[in-house]
Order: sequence, then structure tokens, then C-alpha cells
Amino acid sequence: MTRAADFTGTPAVPGVAYAPVIWTSPRPELVTGRPRVPEADRDDQKTALRSAAATVAGRIRDRGSAASGVAAEVLTANAALAEDRGWLGAVEKLIATGTPAAEAAAEATDQFTTLFAQMGGLMAERVTDLRDVRDRVIAEFEGRPEPGIPTPSEPSVLCADDLAPADTAGLDADLIVGIATVLGGPTSHTAIIARQLGIPCVVAVRELEGLGAGRFVLLDGEAGALTVDPDPALARARVDAAREESRRSTSWTGPGRTSDGIPVAVLANVQDGAGARAARDTAAEGVGLFRTELCFLDRDFEPSVQEQADIYGEVLEAFAGRKVVIRTLDAGSDKPLRFAHHQDEPNPALGVRGIRIAARNAGILERQLDAIALAAEHVGHRPLVMAPMISTAAEAASFGDAVRAHELVPGVMIEVPAAALQADRLLRHVDFLSVGTNDLTQYTMAADRMSSELASLTDPWQPAVLSLVATAAAAGRRAGKPVGVCGEAAADPVLACVLAGLGITSLSCAGAAVARVGAKLGSVTMGACARAADAALATDSPVAARAAALGALETP
Repeated sequence: MTRAADFTGTPAVPGVAYAPVIWTSPRPELVTGRPRVPEADRDDQKTALRSAAATVAGRIRDRGSAASGVAAEVLTANAALAEDRGWLGAVEKLIATGTPAAEAAAEATDQFTTLFAQMGGLMAERVTDLRDVRDRVIAEFEGRPEPGIPTPSEPSVLCADDLAPADTAGLDADLIVGIATVLGGPTSHTAIIARQLGIPCVVAVRELEGLGAGRFVLLDGEAGALTVDPDPALARARVDAAREESRRSTSWTGPGRTSDGIPVAVLANVQDGAGARAARDTAAEGVGLFRTELCFLDRDFEPSVQEQADIYGEVLEAFAGRKVVIRTLDAGSDKPLRFAHHQDEPNPALGVRGIRIAARNAGILERQLDAIALAAEHVGHRPLVMAPMISTAAEAASFGDAVRAHELVPGVMIEVPAAALQADRLLRHVDFLSVGTNDLTQYTMAADRMSSELASLTDPWQPAVLSLVATAAAAGRRAGKPVGVCGEAAADPVLACVLAGLGITSLSCAGAAVARVGAKLGSVTMGACARAADAALATDSPVAARAAALGALETP
């Protein structure tokens, strides 16, 4: 008889782990009430604080260079956060009044995090990041060890209120075999990076603080459950069964198709040449999402056309002769560009981001398309190019014309509910659609994906979200044009089957998830996928949708 779980949360990364609990080390205590800094010493404190920030930024940037996928992108953005002019300016302004540097950094951070939290959306996601940067800068300034995660002596399940990207990206999957957090959602940076690393993860676990270090837990990332002190033999049997399923998955070599031979391409998400070469070692049939932000972030000046072309060319060469979908610059909101002259916005998540930047800075998009065309000509491989944050047919038409003028293949992302509802009209102007489930879920449910209280709303299994995906897929069938999914939903093997049943023609996910997704698709018929999709759409909650889909897939 299966024991009921002691803690439940939102599933983030499937998998099973059985190990003792460790907790993250407490963050450094921010001491207040220190003596005022004499006026003669204030410039020295400013210089030392700025030097500490530069050291931290360099350290995070080095980790980003060694990482791949979303981890590299997030770490690069965090390195820029450590050297953000606005934040450093606020710190130095406080030091100039006599506030000690460490207190100034803490006070300035409070100002910014309050603002970010009020903005909501993607900006709220930066609260954890900025606090992490603050702690690292203060530790460096005071000559203390960098805060972070303790290295366990044995495989362990890591528990935390929340994890900063700089910590998550550096986890050793042989020692951290599971993750559970009090905060976060299924599309938070922690969940996305854990998925890339293949570590089972459950987020938004209420009352997790009551779980003591050293207790053995069985963590089920698919069910979103933790069972404390389970029967060891039964727990190890669950882990062994999960490992066997994983072993069968890793032997999958493609191509993506259901057991009755219906093709559903399984592609990889990448962010640079190194990530593309790593993805090439998987069974991925191509690249369904090439994030180009990495070569723009942390820059005072826009990279040249040739510099961009060299970066894009690496990805095209890694998948020469195979499908490569390049997403044009997706900046703004939590990823501002220093050279794009972003204006302060009351709600950046609903402001000038993605394709909307081109309306104000048309040259940025034009030069990026020049660079993609140059890379395509050099490599001899014509990629597909899609725009993020498209909301209207007019935007799709303008983008389609610009891409075709460069002799490239245009497409757009479905991240805004309006785009899904107008998919028929968008397809009059472009050749394909790609659904970004992370933003589509957030905007559909009007729920900040970093809010643990709203984690169930930001679950891509929400029937309302699936309905919009079905609408876009149906438009693609009518137009005879492909519709893929490149959001994190594509990395969930069961949800991947539902997406195929809705009519999605390709799935793009982190390289670590490619084999699991492909193997699961190959174990079921398209008819079973369609029944699972219908069953999920008929429910009223993400939990019920997953349960109904599993039942349909398991029914002969």
C-alpha cells in the first residue's frame, strides 16, 4: 500500500530520488547600526564596493561561460545585474551620505526589490537574483567566503526557501539528486536549470521548513510529492524503477515519432555554439529554439553584424543540414539592453520587450537579420527565423516581410493569448508558429510565474493554456503549416504526448530531456495521444488534467 505524501508541491522536473535532506546555508546576516563613514573615507568605500561588485560579476560570468542552455543565459544576466549602473549608483549615493558600504548595498537592494515585486511578472523574478548578488558582493567586500550551497558528503536532496541561478547552475547532479523549494514555480529559473541538469524537482512546497536536515525523503518530481522516512526497500525499488525507465529513455536514438509511425520532431533548445555542440551529442533532430540574447546581454554597445554572424554560424555548423530555428532578440523586461535606451515602465513584463523593441530601435532587428543571413550564406544552411512577443497580424506581416527580404524563412512565437486566438491570421504572413508555453501560461493565467502562491496557476497543464495551444495547432492544420512548442512544457514527457495529440508537429526542449521525450512518444500511438489531449481538455485543473492524460495513455 502506497503511503500518502507528507509534503506536496508543484511538479517541476520528473524523476524519483531517495536520500537524506540538506538545507542551503543561511545567507549572511546584514548588520545594521554601524558607525557612520567619515567623509574622508567615503570615496575609498565606493571604490572598494565597486571593485567587489566587479569581482562578483566576473565570477558569475565565468560560471556562465562554463554552463550551457538557460543556465548560461541566466548567469550572464546576473553578472550584468552585479554591475548594474542603477543599483551601484544607488549604493554609492547612500555611501556618499555616510552609510557604511555593506548597509548601503542592502538598503539599495531593498529599494530595487520592492520596486521589482510591485512590477510583478518577469521583473519579480529578479528579486531572488538581486538579493543573491547583494549577498555575494557584501561577502566579497568584507573578505568573507562566498555564500552558497554546502557540498554534501553523500547524495542528498537539497531543500531551500528558493535557489539563486548562480547556485542552481553549479549543482553536481551526482551529489544533489533532488531539489525541493518553498518558493518558485514550474517555469522559474530554478526549475528550468534543474530540468537542464536532469535533477528531479518539486517547487512551491508549503510548510517545507518543518522538514529537518538528515531526514530521508522519497522525492517524486512527477507527482510533486515528498514522503518522509519511507520504507527503505520500497523507496529504493521506486528509484530503481525510475532509473530503469531513464536507462530505456537514454537508449532512444530518434527520430521523433509515435509507435504507429506519426512523426513529431524532437528538437533542442540552445543559446550558443557550445550548447549546440552539446545538443548534437543527443538524439535531437535539430534546434527548435536558438536564444540569441546571450550575445547582446551585458554589452554597453550593440555587437557588430560580423560578431553576431560568427556566433550564429557556430550553431548552424553544429546542425548543418538539419532544422535550426533562430529566435530574434528577446530582451526587455528582466533582460534590459544597455544600448537600447529602455525607458522606465510601470510594468516591464507588459511593456517594450521582444519584437516591440524593433518598433523603437528598428536598426537592431535589421542588423540582426543581416547577421543571420551572413551566417547562413557562409555555412550554406538556411535557418528558420522567428520573432518573440508577437501580438497582432500587422506585427507578423512586418516581420515576415523583413525576414523574406533576407531570403530566410519567417515564423512567430505564440506567447500572448491574442496571438493564439489570431493564429489563422498570423499564418497568412509567416510559414510556421512556435508556442512559448512559459510566457503563454503566465499571460493567460495573469499569474507571476515566480509566485509560489500562484504556482498551480502557472502550471502549463492548465486546461485554459492547453486550449490556446489547441487553437494554434488547429490553425496550423488548416493552413498546412507546422506549429511547434519550444517552452518548458515540451520537456515533460507526458505533456509532450498531450501536445502531440493537440496537433503540435515538433517539440523543442533542453538537451537533457530530449531522450525522455522521444522515448515516451515512441511508446504510445497518436490515437492515444489524441485521447489524452481530449481527456486533459475536459478537466478543470492541472492536477486533474495530468491524471486524466496519464489514464488515457495507459489505457490499451
